[in-house]
Parts: sequence; structure tokens; C-alpha cells
Amino acid sequence: MSAELHKKANAIPAPYHYGTPPFPGTVCTSVNDVICHGIPDDVPLKNGDIINIDVTSILDGYFGDTSRMVCVGQVSEEAKHVVETSYICMMNAIERCKPGALLCEIGDAIEEHAHKNNCSVVNQFVGHGVGVKFHEPPQVLFTKNNMKIPLVPGMTITIEPMINLGSQRGYIEEENGWVARTVDHKLSAQWEHTILITENGYDILTQV
Repeated sequence: MSAELHKKANAIPAPYHYGTPPFPGTVCTSVNDVICHGIPDDVPLKNGDIINIDVTSILDGYFGDTSRMVCVGQVSEEAKHVVETSYICMMNAIERCKPGALLCEIGDAIEEHAHKNNCSVVNQFVGHGVGVKFHEPPQVLFTKNNMKIPLVPGMTITIEPMINLGSQRGYIEEENGWVARTVDHKLSAQWEHTILITENGYDILTQV
């Protein structure tokens, strides 16, 4: 399906064969305790699962990067909590974006809301600049940090907090070199938008 949609839009799926080892999918599908970089497979989703679908496309030479959570059937209250917390973390961070704001304010907003709601913030992965390359400077940290880089009009970045119900730590599966899971196998959730800093604030480029 993703290949058909990319073809229809005349777009290129950026994840396909990206990195080392080459990523085998055209999108990332991260289920339950998978933090990120889940590889699509033939395992059926079941009632109660949560899944993050992460899509990055190249269109006319420019990259766009976005993801969202989907709840399958009737999910637990814990699952609803981590999905909602992750979304609010992202939106709180986006609302901090404007010319003159500091890059570290994004991490402040995310960590403040996550900790208030008894969740942890993954610090092994980061958001990033995006444009003519998949990953460009600056790195966008999700936890409190000292990145006192001012945001300026024209900057395009991803804000993609990864929020866990348990430990903030994850590990990468050795057999594929990509799939990152929570060390305690508790649920993880992530939302992502690509943001353009404008003269007056921000524009969400991946808003549907």
C-alpha cells in the first residue's frame, strides 16, 4: 500500500535502503514496546495493540517526515495514557516554536509534561533538521538540555517525542540492527510533525 501511495504522488520512500544495514521497509511500523524503527512484517495486529506509523517521503528533492499513533480496537487505559501523553508533549513543544525561542525549550516542554504524567522521555534518539537531506542540523533533543540555539525563520525541524510508560532506556535488536524496544518491554508512543519556523511563529507542514 505505501509503495502504491508513493507512486501515485510521484514521491520516493526515504527509509527504503537507508542507513547501515539498509532499512528493508518503505515506512517504519513500531508496535507496543517498539520505540522506533519498527520493520513492517506479516504479523497480524491484534485488539489492544498500539502502533506508530512513521512516513518519510522525498518529493521534488525535499524530505517530509511525520508519524502518528493508531490504537487497534479496545486498548488499555495505560495505552491510551501513553499515546495521549506523547501527543500533548509534541503539541506543547510545537507551541514553544517561534523566532528567538531557544532550541532547548522544545526539550523542556516535552520533559515537563511527560514527567507530570508519570512517563519517561527517550533520550537515545533525537529530532532533526529536514530539507534536502533526511537528517540535517540541528539535532532536536526531547529532554532538558543546553542547546541554546535560537530558532529563526526558515528553519525546518522535526519534533517527534518518544514517550515510555516505564524506563526511558531502549535497546536495538541485534538481528536486524534497527528495531529499538523498551528495556522493560513497557509501552512506547511517538507522534511527529515537520515544523517550519515562520516570521510570526510556526507552520505545521505535515498537518493533514
